Amino acid sequence: MPRVSQEQARLNRQRVVEVAASLFRERGLHGVGVADIMASAGLTHGGFYGQFANKDALVAEAFDSAVAEDRRGAVDTIIANYLSSGHVQSPGKGCPLAALANDVSREPADSPVRTRFSHAVEHLASILADLTPKASRERRRQRSLATLSTLVGAVVLARAVNDEALATDLLQAAQASVTR
Repeated sequence: MPRVSQEQARLNRQRVVEVAASLFRERGLHGVGVADIMASAGLTHGGFYGQFANKDALVAEAFDSAVAEDRRGAVDTIIANYLSSGHVQSPGKGCPLAALANDVSREPADSPVRTRFSHAVEHLASILADLTPKASRERRRQRSLATLSTLVGAVVLARAVNDEALATDLLQAAQASVTR
């Protein structure tokens, strides 16, 4: 069997990470296996261990990839996009905090993905703080943490309810709360 070039190996790894980031957000950390990820990436299961030490290593890298996705714009734009029905209905393309909070909370305290999750909370809160009207550093931090908590909580609840009108009400209430 011919070996793939270093460039192809890099592209394959990138593809696996992108597919895993989407599948983990759609199905949860334990709702998808290595074989599913590799098949969805169009690669063989055997190639996985040439790229990653184990599934936990992939989880951590996929989480980082999902967090790094573009979240720029004015604070009102970020909030409107976050609290949209499109975000609620497409968890595989959405924020990993809303998609994976419950799974990550069940991971050991010292797990790499839990550490990355904590850093992501700080990072996204700092983005919101930087976009918040000038106030003291501590006030901006507190407001950004409250905003982030409201955004994530609203999306988690909107995804969980089986009533579309209630889901819409949750998103609208959150938006009204954070844009005051």
